[in-house]
Amino acid sequence: MQTEPNSAQPNGGANKLYFAAWRWHFFAGLFVIPFLMTHAITGMMMLWISWIDGRDGERTQVAPQITPAAISALAEAATAAVPEGVLKQYVAPRREDLAALFRVDSNGDATMVAVDPYTAKVIETFPRRSGWYDFFDNIHSDLKLGTVGDRILETAASISLVLIATGIFMWWPRGTSLRSVLVPSLTRGRALWKSLHGAVGIWISLVLFFFLVSGLSWAGIWGGKIVQAWSQFPAEKWENIPLSDETHASMNHERREVPWALEKTPMPASGGSSGLVGILGPVTMDSVDRFAREIGFDARYQLNLPQGENGVWTLSRDSMSTDSNSPTTDRTVHIDQYTGKILVDVRYEDYSLAGKAMAVGIALHMGTLGLWSVLANTIFCLCVLFMCDTSIVLWVKRRPVNARRLAAPPMPSELHVWQGAVTVGLALSLAFPMAGVAILTVLLFDAFVLTYLPRVRRCLT
Repeated sequence: MQTEPNSAQPNGGANKLYFAAWRWHFFAGLFVIPFLMTHAITGMMMLWISWIDGRDGERTQVAPQITPAAISALAEAATAAVPEGVLKQYVAPRREDLAALFRVDSNGDATMVAVDPYTAKVIETFPRRSGWYDFFDNIHSDLKLGTVGDRILETAASISLVLIATGIFMWWPRGTSLRSVLVPSLTRGRALWKSLHGAVGIWISLVLFFFLVSGLSWAGIWGGKIVQAWSQFPAEKWENIPLSDETHASMNHERREVPWALEKTPMPASGGSSGLVGILGPVTMDSVDRFAREIGFDARYQLNLPQGENGVWTLSRDSMSTDSNSPTTDRTVHIDQYTGKILVDVRYEDYSLAGKAMAVGIALHMGTLGLWSVLANTIFCLCVLFMCDTSIVLWVKRRPVNARRLAAPPMPSELHVWQGAVTVGLALSLAFPMAGVAILTVLLFDAFVLTYLPRVRRCLT
């Protein structure tokens, strides 16, 4: 939160506009700081858990041997480890010293089974998506409140865009050099905190904007209703391919497990005569895995088994699932379970421009591009925490001693440039609907509640 000496009523057009921006900055920060801090902390935890330990046992160690066992033998051992289990998925190890993973469902519960790829011995079993990564991911995604939490976080992220805009406006140089904005002044007291807060805020503003927008891509309204409509892969390109009633999202029980460009695209169906020549001979788990290696699925990839009469074998690799360190290697291949023909082969190059941007943006957001991206994201998260902490320090230093009120910046009267502010607010509201709802709520609160309830006004001002 930016600070300036309080005043009963600012004078001058430019000064009034500054105080108006400061007031919005104050209330925006008051709302979003808890969520920014929560996201920074949970984001860092997810970054390092994924890098060190992985998710769902993907880094379970084994002793490498010369000859691996057949995939079918591993699958049989995994299925036998879960009573009444139904095999759903195979996740190939990314290195020779790591276990193979299988997803086995039973009575509505998904279990992950880690199997030694050389001896076919079951190493361990555990509920899917039950580790520390998913604990922090659930907080990061929706505060463990489901749809309600998703809407709250979408609103907070949208209002954070207001925080960025007003912060840049207030800190931008007026009669001083650009260097004074970018390099903090090492003075003392409140001026030091203000300088550090403003300089760090300018440096991370564009990165924060990127993280907010890319994070909103997962949100239910802006991401699900707006962005995904731009980025999904057009099913019309799959000419003469029979399609099922299911979509790619139905391959898994949870969201964000298939590339965004494919999530709402219909799944192809087995049983027709269409497709390109693929697997010759019997179509089995072993032959499908062998074919996957032949067409370029090296190291870690995921193999989803056919479900039902129309189901297909699905080979997939994408950076969002940490299969690779590069979103440009995304690839999804569907194979007819009866004929072995390739029904669909979708690569990064086939995505729309928005889909490509989403694939790269999500990889940057999640820090899945290698150690450098983990370190860069960690530094960014620490900067966000620093900004939140310094804003609290600045508020405490500005707040009157022993005052039992928020001491919010005053709203200027007779602000002649309100039309520009309304235009900016309207544009933001159209682009981000939840921001519009929040802005309208604050305007109504400011115009009516604070006007007619003097006790509430005294608590804030």
